[in-house]
Parts: sequence; C-alpha cells; structure tokens
Amino acid sequence: MRSAFAGFHSIRPRASALHLTASALALAMALPAVAVAQTASQTEDGATEVGEIVVTGLRRGLADSIATKRRETSIVEAVSAEDIGKLPDVSIAESIARLPGLAAQRVNGRAQVISIRGLAPDFTTTLLNGRQQASSGDNRAVEFDQYPSELLSGVVIYKTPDAEVSGMGLSGTADLQTVRPLAFGQRALAVNLRGEMTEGDKLNDDVRNYGGRFSISYIDQLADGTLGLALGYAHLDSPSQNKHYKAYGYEAFGGVCEPIAPQTVCVREDGTEREESVQPDSADAALLLNGQEIFATSRLNQRDAVIGILEWRPTDQLHSTLDVYYSKFEQEETTRGAQWFSNAWADDAYFTDVVTEDRGGSLIGRSGTIHNATPIIRNDHNTREDEIFSIGLNTEYEINDRTRIVADLSYSNNRRRETILETYAGYGRGTGGVTPGTPNIGRTLDVIDFTVNDDGYPTYSEGLNYADASQVTLGDRAPWNGWGHDGAIRFPDVEETISSADLKIQRDMDGFFNTFTAGVNYAKREKSKRVDDYDLFLKNGRQQVYVDAQYLEAPVSLAWAGFGDVLAVDMSRALDVYYDRAPILDANYFDKNWDIEEQVTTAFVKLDFEGGRWRGNVGMQAVVQNQESTGVVINGTEPGAPIDPISVTKGADYLDILPSLNLIYDLGGGHRLRFAASRTMARPRMDEMRANVTPGFNALVCSTQACPQGSTVNPWSASGGNPELEPWRANAFDLAYEWYVDSTTYLSIAGFYKDLETYIYVQNGTFDFTGIPLPKGGQALLDEGLIISPIGQISLPANGDGGTVQGLEVSGALNFGTVWEPLDGLGMLGSISFTESDLNPDAEGREVRIPGLSGMVYNITGYYERGGFQARISKRFREAFKGEVVQLFATRGYTEILDDEQIDAQIGYTFEQGPLEGLGVLFQVNNLTNSPYRTRLGLDSGGTTTADGGSLPETYEEYGRQFLFGVNYRF
Repeated sequence: MRSAFAGFHSIRPRASALHLTASALALAMALPAVAVAQTASQTEDGATEVGEIVVTGLRRGLADSIATKRRETSIVEAVSAEDIGKLPDVSIAESIARLPGLAAQRVNGRAQVISIRGLAPDFTTTLLNGRQQASSGDNRAVEFDQYPSELLSGVVIYKTPDAEVSGMGLSGTADLQTVRPLAFGQRALAVNLRGEMTEGDKLNDDVRNYGGRFSISYIDQLADGTLGLALGYAHLDSPSQNKHYKAYGYEAFGGVCEPIAPQTVCVREDGTEREESVQPDSADAALLLNGQEIFATSRLNQRDAVIGILEWRPTDQLHSTLDVYYSKFEQEETTRGAQWFSNAWADDAYFTDVVTEDRGGSLIGRSGTIHNATPIIRNDHNTREDEIFSIGLNTEYEINDRTRIVADLSYSNNRRRETILETYAGYGRGTGGVTPGTPNIGRTLDVIDFTVNDDGYPTYSEGLNYADASQVTLGDRAPWNGWGHDGAIRFPDVEETISSADLKIQRDMDGFFNTFTAGVNYAKREKSKRVDDYDLFLKNGRQQVYVDAQYLEAPVSLAWAGFGDVLAVDMSRALDVYYDRAPILDANYFDKNWDIEEQVTTAFVKLDFEGGRWRGNVGMQAVVQNQESTGVVINGTEPGAPIDPISVTKGADYLDILPSLNLIYDLGGGHRLRFAASRTMARPRMDEMRANVTPGFNALVCSTQACPQGSTVNPWSASGGNPELEPWRANAFDLAYEWYVDSTTYLSIAGFYKDLETYIYVQNGTFDFTGIPLPKGGQALLDEGLIISPIGQISLPANGDGGTVQGLEVSGALNFGTVWEPLDGLGMLGSISFTESDLNPDAEGREVRIPGLSGMVYNITGYYERGGFQARISKRFREAFKGEVVQLFATRGYTEILDDEQIDAQIGYTFEQGPLEGLGVLFQVNNLTNSPYRTRLGLDSGGTTTADGGSLPETYEEYGRQFLFGVNYRF
C-alpha cells in the first residue's frame, strides 16, 4: 500500500534534492499565510528557479501540487490544500474534477463520482492514505462527496501503476491523503466557518434552503517531537434543490382515431363517437409528447466526520502511524409535483391546435392543447444514511541503514440505508380504488395547454386547481386500469467491508538499481445488498381520501413550468395514517438481493533505478483472486403464484501477472520525458457478479414456429448475473513531455493508449432449467404432445472482445509574474483532454458508447493573489457521456448525459499582520451560471430520433446558484 512507503522518503540515507524540495514545500504549507520567497537556484533536474516567487494561499496549494507531480515516478495529478482545512473547493470531488484527464458526474447538483481518462468510475480504485476504501454505492466506485475536503491535505491521482500499490485501478487510482503531524512540524489550530444558501425561494416550504459548515483541525508534536497528533472534525449542513422536468417519449398519434370519409366524426370499434386524436390534420405525423413529469425537490444534506492521526517515532529506526476516520452522512429529500400521460391511446385523450415545426426532417409538436389528461400529484419523501469507518495501523522498522520492513493493517466499512417513498393523488374522489374493473374511479379529466422546446423548461396551463385540499384526494390515478397500488416504499440496504494486511521489505543498494522492494498484500472484500419493497394501499379498501389539514404544507409552486400549485403533504407524518403496506416478493425483488465475497492476494517486486539522466522503476505483481457470490435461482414463473427461491453459491479463481515500468529522462532546464508501460486490471462490477437467475417461460413458442407432435421445443429463457466473470484486463502505454519553469508554472503534454483485451457486456448463453416447475402454459404444451427441453437461453454479463481507448491531455499553469514581474500574483491553470475509443461491446454490432467516456473535457482557472487578497474563477466542461443513475424501483441503469459545464468563483482576504493576523474571510458562488443538467431520450443508438438521427430531449434540471460566506482563523 502506498501509505506504507510514505515515510520512506524521510528516512532513506539517499534522500536527494528531490526529497528536500518536497520537505521545503511541506514547511511552506505549515507556515501561516505569509510570503515564502525562493531565490534563483538549480533544481534536481536542472530547472532554474528565477526571481522571487511569493507562495501563499492559492499558489501554496498549486506549488505543492506541481511538486508532487514532479516528484512522483509514476505519472500523477495532484491537488493540495492551501492551508489546514482549505482545499480549493467545497468538496473533494469538485477539486478532483478539475485535474487533467478527470471528469465528474453531477448527482443532484453535486460532483459525486469521477471518471479517469474516459473510463467508468468502476475502473478506478480509491484509497485513503494508501488503503482501499469500501463504497456505499452498488459497486466499487467511491462517492467522493462522502469525504469532507476540510479534513484532507490533498489527493494524488496515479495514472500509471506503481507495483507497490495493491488494488491499482485500470484507469487510475485516487489516493486521498491526510496530514502527517510529525512531518508538519508545528503546532497549529485552524477553524473554518461558512454559511451557505441556495438561490431563490424555497421550492418546498417545509424544507429550508440555508445551512452552514464548520470544521476545526488541531496538529501538535509531543514528547520531544517523537509523538505527533492530528485531530479534525467537520460538520456539513448543506441544502440543495432542483427543478426537474422529464419527457417520457414522443409518438405520432394521427392514426389513433381519425374520421374515415364520408364520416366527419371519429368512430370507435364499438360504434361510439370520439374526438379525432390530432387536430389539425397537418399535424397527424408530428411527434408529440406521450408523457411528462414536473417535480420540485428540496434536500438537506448533513454530515459529521472526525479524523484522528497518532504518529509515533521514538527512534530513527521505528515509525508507527495510526489513522482513524469516521463519518455519518444523512440526506432527507422531499419531492412534490405532477406527472401525466399525454397519450392518445389513454382515456380518449386528443390534441387540438397543434403547432409543428421541422426538426431534422421530422415534424415536432411544439405547442397545442391536450384534452382528457389526468395529472397524478406526487408527494415523495426519501431518506439516506451512510456510515463510513476506516482504521489503519502502519509500522515501519529500519533493520539497518539499508533495510526497512513495513507492516500495515487496515479495515474499512461502509453502510448505506435508504428509504424511497412515492405516493399518488389526483383531482376528485371516487368510491373504492382503481382496479381493472373500475378503471375510472376518482379520475377527473383536464385540459392542458402546452409549449415545449429543446433546451429549457416547457410551459403548461392546466384547467383544474391541484392545490385545492377539498378536491384533491390520495389514490391511484394512472391510466390503463391504474398501477394497482396507491404508492410504494423501498428500503435499499448496502454494506461493504474491506479487511487488509500488508507486509513489505525494502533495501537500498549501490549502483544503477538503488532500491529493491518486495511485499505481499491480502485483502478480503465482502458486500451485500438488500432491497425490501412494499406496495402501499390506502386503508378502508383503498378508499380515496382527503388529507387532514394537520398533514398539509403550503402548496408547492410549479410556476417555473407554468403549471401552477400542487397539494403538499408531509408524508413523513401522514404515511402510516393513510396507508397499509404489502411486501412485494416478485422476481425483481429477489434479483436485487445478493452477497459477494472476494479474497485477493497480491505479491510484488519492484526495483527503483537512477543513473545519469535516467530514473524510474520496474516491477511486477502477481494477483491471486478468489470470488464467490450467493444469490437465488427463482423457482417458479406462474403469475400470482408464490416464488420459491433456491439459494445458490458460485464463484471462480483467477491469476493475473501485471508488469509495470515507469521511466523518466531528464532533458535539462526543467524539461523531461516520461514513458510508462504496464499491464493493468480491474475487478468486475459487483452487481454483475450476482448469482441470481430470473427465469421466463414462453407458452406461445409455437405461435412463431411449426411444432409437430413429438417435437422438442425450447420455451425457457432467463436473465441474471455471472459469478464467474473475469476481470477487465488491459495493456497500457503512456508518453509525456513536461516542462517545469518554477514552482507555480509548468506545461505537460501526455498521450495514453489502453488496449483492453476483454470487455464485459451482456451476452446470450445456455442454462439448464431442470427442477423449475412448469407453469400452466407448459402443461398445455405437454398436452399437445410436445417435448419441453430443459435447456434454454440466458442473458447475462460475460467477458467479450475488447478494444482500445486512447487520448491526449494538455495541462499547465502560468504565474504571469514569471513573464513580467509586476504581474506577479496573477495566474491561470487549466487542462484539456481528448479521448476516443473503438470499444463496441455489443454482440449484434450496434454502436454502443462505453460508460464514462467524454470525447472532450476541459478545465480552466484564473486567479489573482497579492497582499492577502485572493480571487479565483473556474470553469469545467464535459462533453456528453453515458452515465449511471438511479432509475425505477431503486435499480441502477444508464442514460446519456448531455454536455455539462459548471463555473465557480470565489473572493477572499487574509490578514497577514496586525492583531487580526491569520484571519481570513471568503465569499464563494458555485454554479455561477446556473448550468442545467440534461439527458436525451434513448441510449447509444436507441430511443426515438428525428429523421436525420438527431436525439430528442428527456431530462432538464436546474439546481440554482449556491452562495457561501465564510471565515477561517489559523492559530
């Protein structure tokens, strides 16, 4: 593990200027916010430090990040704190997302998961002080917003492998780092306090839109400098809200019902009259929205996190460090709004006054009126609780002046518990509930004018008052005989534990190969997922009911979409008053529950070398993997019959040999070349490793083929997971040019090429259904004299052909004072990355976009810092990509997220002298331009498109600006 060797730099007898430079920067970070001057000098690679460079605040963090990038043998990116508890962004995910070749996915308006070099977050390993971290997600990707930036001193992203690091990711490895109190070298106490508010009025009146943050960090050295202590606490109370719109799809309804000459009215099959489905006739072929939803969501995000670091170095030979981290994150989410189907197949709905326009060769209905619509009023309430606990003990012992041994023990646990509640209501009140026999109970039809567009919210004008508590009642109002329930509540519960032991030995040598390191790491990972599902039914035989005033909140306005107000119910109090619960024990329930266990043993050897203008390392890992999954084969397919799940446990063993090379050639004058070659791997997604099998039976198999008496038919099919999945494997090559001008100015141009030997995607195989009872349709086939084969087709994730991912990354930073001294303090930094892939994981040859890949990503930051004054504005941009999101029934799936950008700005002042020395004030605005989150209909080559293949909009969300004002004080 990386943390095991973090201390080696300080105890190696061969410590060079390389390590002294790092120590100097560490000392600079330990000082108060005052100038640190560097006079002209030669660095270890010949670069000339010219003039006097003042390194404070913003530039202090930048200088340390550049020093880390320059120091590491692997190709890395880094972000460092400007001071104790002062990383440059409000979350660690935001900071990481600005690094070259990295991109964040916004979830509920916040950067959460990270893609490195165009590959999905599943390909990335996340460490805390070198130790693997358990994830609260359904798979391996860590949600970075679980870690408070105030308690971290920096993050290093390894883009090329280091043989010392166990569990290295295929795309890269993110190492979150905390301070080391003995290396820090001073007593310090830092306090940060910030208030924050979201833009505009509260979307839901019972959820506040203001909050705050508080953190305190203490660092000290005791017992004559042999004992170091660092303690930190961070509290987050952060509101967020979003205005949400989603289009369900587009259809042409002109042929649903139209008059047939010589008739002038539309006639149903039963001879009754109805309105023509689309009017005027010129709009018959137009694509019209078949359904939509408008929701106002408010969230309260609260997190308490503590960290403790105890470092002991009683002698030069012994060095031990204990790290403890705990955080509890709670989220409460209230969503209210309306959804309805504008579908000519439902409720005799029809369109009038339709205005169309041509888009991509297709007619699109831009405005008009939908008649006989039935809005469903939603009052949803979700909660989430995450608990993370990590502990690690690292001990280094120097046997002699050339040999060291390191032992590391660690444990990480992460548990996520959620409640996902949705309820339905509508205008009017009927007797009983909606059933196939009484499909129109309580359904009141409305007339809604609409205007839609390609980018932004549509506008609607409804005819009924959906905020009238004397008219709106709880109950199912869905078309097509309703949804069969009046709401639903789900309880996802995910827990992951990683236990690890690491032992290494390192020996210094004379000659070109100067250091030999060998070791072994054992890691055991256990993950389980449970989702308990319940249908909600109104009491008293599903009788639609008015809501008592004590459970009502101020109506929620959807005026930003033109819809008006809707009824607001406090479901946290009203749920058990009005609803009964019934467990859902269908096939989907059993498929969402699974257990995974992995045991991975990694042995490695590594040689560091240095001679002349060359330095680097070469190493190899042998990774032994044992995986096992416990799930169920669903025994029974008869609709309505109880399901008898059969427990099954399956797994596999694999061995991977992973060589790696990192090479640096010094060109002199601060110029250098880097080359890296490696074989890398990533463990499969955990949900795809589940052992679950969900069968299906086609009783109509003979409707599409001839079935002579006595012939064999294959009506069985299934879907499921694959506990025998092999890892993703790739051969990777990197080439980079770097120019380091001074501590805050550099240029880097890097290219990479990854040849993925295999990729995991859904394929068809065979499965033996022996022992699963036949449904009634199967007995009918037997009665016809047919033989039912127990062998059928199963659709499951499997290893298939891979492909390549390649890209170019250009990054740099410029302090304009390097060019002209009067401009010292004014600077900029940024990066742009281009990535492409020929991966095509689809057995039928259709174009498929791999998750996480954006063709272009760029970040740019401009800053000014002088005399205690600080200002910065940053922009990040990411081209459209396939992202993983939570979808229906608490399951995860993919959607196409369109171009995404965000601009943040901050301004501050730190008193550098006088009685207020060490006090700083800061004002920040995040999401300065209120940039929207957008998705399109369909995925990859699917979904409704225009005639020329253009996509149609699906989701549009705005989160508003976030304002923060803070003070910090450094003692």
